[in-house]
Amino acid sequence: MLVGANLLRRLLRSQLSADDGGTGVIITAIHHLRPHYSTTAEFSDEGNSEKKKESKWFTLPPFAKTVNASELGAKLARKNHFKSATSAETSAYETTALKWVLKCCPELPRNLVQKLFRLRQVRRESIAMEVTDDGCQVQKIQLKRVGAKDSLNVGDKIFLPISVHEVPEEKHEHDCTDEESNFIRSLELYKDTAIIVLNKPPGMPVQGGIGIKWSLDELAAAWLRYDYSESPRLVHRLDQDCSGILVMGRTQMSAAILHSIFREETLGASKHDSDNEKRVLQKRYWALVIGSPRRPKGTISAPLRKVVVDDGKSDRITVFEHNDTILSSQHAITEYRVIKTSTHGFTWLELSPLTGRKHQLRVHCAEVLGTPIVGDYKYGWQAHRRLQNLAESDLRKNSNEKVAKENMLPFGLNMDSGSISEKRLRLHLHCREMILPNISQVLRNPKSFTDDDLSKLKSLEIVAPLPSYMQKSWDILNS
Repeated sequence: MLVGANLLRRLLRSQLSADDGGTGVIITAIHHLRPHYSTTAEFSDEGNSEKKKESKWFTLPPFAKTVNASELGAKLARKNHFKSATSAETSAYETTALKWVLKCCPELPRNLVQKLFRLRQVRRESIAMEVTDDGCQVQKIQLKRVGAKDSLNVGDKIFLPISVHEVPEEKHEHDCTDEESNFIRSLELYKDTAIIVLNKPPGMPVQGGIGIKWSLDELAAAWLRYDYSESPRLVHRLDQDCSGILVMGRTQMSAAILHSIFREETLGASKHDSDNEKRVLQKRYWALVIGSPRRPKGTISAPLRKVVVDDGKSDRITVFEHNDTILSSQHAITEYRVIKTSTHGFTWLELSPLTGRKHQLRVHCAEVLGTPIVGDYKYGWQAHRRLQNLAESDLRKNSNEKVAKENMLPFGLNMDSGSISEKRLRLHLHCREMILPNISQVLRNPKSFTDDDLSKLKSLEIVAPLPSYMQKSWDILNS
């Protein structure tokens, strides 16, 4: 028997509240669903011939062949060469019921859609043949339950309960001033129909969490959406104290493709020692370190693991030396080269991470190269203590610049203080350059691109200027 709108709404509220520890249902602006969504009534459910009470549903557009983002991302990363052409072509246009709902309804939170499937409240239209009393065969439309992972056939229609539409919208208010919203937009380095690239300021977290008032993902959703129906989505992350290039997908499709590219490049990094093929995704960081590596360039292949310290009060990442029991997820590979050395005991390095492990560059610099990054007190506190014990440095005596009064930016940010001319140093780690495929060209007409076309696709090369305090350190060491 079909569940009525009010009963379903109460059921959803109680189920989601129980699952989420009493936080309740969080649903975004469902009434913004596109105009081609419709409602239907008086369907036969699960083949039951007994007439049901009228029940309304949202009708999603019929499923049509669409690009599989993961498959396309793998092709762009050139990691699918081991697949046959037939299987690759077939899987490129397959999708599941869950993916189709998320594609058609980007306004719906993913956790809500998943719970609708778990509660068996999502239907698929099915046509059955029945024989009437006079012996004639007639078609009868039925609505049958569909699972989240069930594959769809071309023309399949998915139905969502109308009660979801009736739940009031939860508005997300951002009490930002014009100065703050303009500041967020001023961070843009590049924008097209598929991605937005920001120059993340140091000190601003990328994602929200306990005790975090402002985060870039929330601010981007509020102020970098422009005329899109979807909010920008994170593709990768940077540490809170790190600065530089941060890529966000402007749609669910573009974000999923970029996720696949980042994942494929990371998974393929373990074969890098014998594979000199040019990578389609390249990230280059600049870091100022204490000391100098023994070699001017090289590749670090040192696995990492997390350890708990201070009786469980905190944790840190460290090099894992037991190579015989290493797991693939712990591999961490970094290429480095010296950019410039200084007589003051500092070195500028270019770091290219081939994998994306937490604190990878910081730990590789501190524990493998023996040259901790300036301002990294977590992994280089001993080197900083020795640095502070030196005589009042020539860097401070000879510097023509005086530490100016803090120039505070919106959200309490300050990018002027923390250079090597000051006592309190800030983390000198900056994602300066990134090369990635221009997926906006592919998304204009993805079905027209052959594998050969994808291999010749032009790349985007994005460069982010150093934050003020790192630029000061650069100028001081080169004066």
